[in-house]
Amino acid sequence: MGVQLGLDKAVASGFSDWHGKKVGLVCNQGSVDSSYVHVLERLLPHHQSGSLTIGAVFGPQHGIWGHTQDNMIEWEGYRDARTGLQFYSLYGEHREPTDAMLEGLDELIIDVPDIGSRYYTFIWTTSLCMKACERLGIPVTILDRPNPINGVDVEGPVLEMEFKSFVGLLPLEHRHGLTLGEAAMKFKAEHYPGCELRVVKCEGWDRSLYADECGVPFALPSPNMPTVNTAVVYPGMCLIEGTQISEGRGTTMPFEMFGAPFIDAWAFCEELNGRGLPGAHFRPIYFEPTFQKHALEACGGAFLHVTDRREFKPFLTGCSILQSLCQLYPDDFKWLDPPYEYEYKLMPIDILLGNGWLRGVIEKGEDLREALA
Repeated sequence: MGVQLGLDKAVASGFSDWHGKKVGLVCNQGSVDSSYVHVLERLLPHHQSGSLTIGAVFGPQHGIWGHTQDNMIEWEGYRDARTGLQFYSLYGEHREPTDAMLEGLDELIIDVPDIGSRYYTFIWTTSLCMKACERLGIPVTILDRPNPINGVDVEGPVLEMEFKSFVGLLPLEHRHGLTLGEAAMKFKAEHYPGCELRVVKCEGWDRSLYADECGVPFALPSPNMPTVNTAVVYPGMCLIEGTQISEGRGTTMPFEMFGAPFIDAWAFCEELNGRGLPGAHFRPIYFEPTFQKHALEACGGAFLHVTDRREFKPFLTGCSILQSLCQLYPDDFKWLDPPYEYEYKLMPIDILLGNGWLRGVIEKGEDLREALA
C-alpha cells in the first residue's frame, strides 16, 4: 500500500470535520489526491449539497491553475465562472490574505504541494496565511503531503533575517527536509503561537523516500517544476535565478539545463566535472530558450545529470556552478540587479543565498565545502 495523503484521509471521512462550516481553501493545480482528483473537485459536491460552504479559494504563486509563468504579477481576484466561487491570488498586491478576503470564514484549509526547498514560495504563502488567521482567530488545517525530495537530507545555511524576502521569510535551510505541515508546526512554535493549527498527517511515508517512490501522483506544482528530478536539483539550481545565466526556463527541462550565449559547453563541463561533485555529472549541451533570459538565442551550457540522489548535494552543486562561472567568464558573467520577488534593495543572489558572506566565498574562489561546513 502506498502513502495516504492528508487529502486522502479528508476524502475518506467525507470532509466531516468541516460540515456546517464556511471554509477557505488554499490550493493549486497540484493539489490532487491519490486518485488524481483535485481537492476542489472533492469539496464541490459538499458545497453544492450544503453540508459545508466554500467561502473563498486562494492560489499561491503561478495561480490556482498554474497558468502564470515565472514572476508575473497575477490577478487580484475574480468570481470563477465554472464553480461560482470567489478566487483570490496570494501572489500579487497581497501575498498575505486581507481581512476582507477571510471575512466570515470559520476555518482555512491549506493543501499545496511544497517541494522541499526554502526558495519555493508556497511555504511562505502558508506562513502568511497562518499570520493572518492568527490575527483573526481563524483555525488553519493543513492537508499534508510527503516532502518530494525526502524528509531526511538537510543542506545549506539557515536564512539570516536581514536577507528575508518572499523566497525566505523565516529562518530555514535551503533544503529543509520538512513537509509543509511540519514547517507550519515549526512556524507556529517559533512565530505564530496564537495560530490554531491542525495538520492532517500523511500515513505510510518512509522519510527516506522521494515522491516517485511513494506510490502517489506527482502533479507539477508550478510551470517550471515538471518532474521529481527537477525538484531534486532545485535547492541549488534556483541560485542561477540571481544571475544572467538561463536556468532553462523556456525549455522542457528547466533547472536541469542551464547556460548562456558566451559559454563554451565543453570547457564549462570539463571544469564542472573536474570538481568531483558527489552524485552529479555535467553533459555539454546547446539550447534555445523560447522565453525569459536569452530567448531564442543559442546558449552553450550543461545538462545536470544526478547519478546518485542520495549522494547528490544540490546546494553545494549550485554554489560550485556559480564559482565556475565566476572563474571561467569573469568579463561576461554578471549577478542580476534588483528587483526580485518584491525585494527592491538587496541583490537577488544574496536573498537567494540568504546571507551576506557566501557570495564573497563564491567570487573569491574559496573552498566551498569548508565554508558550508
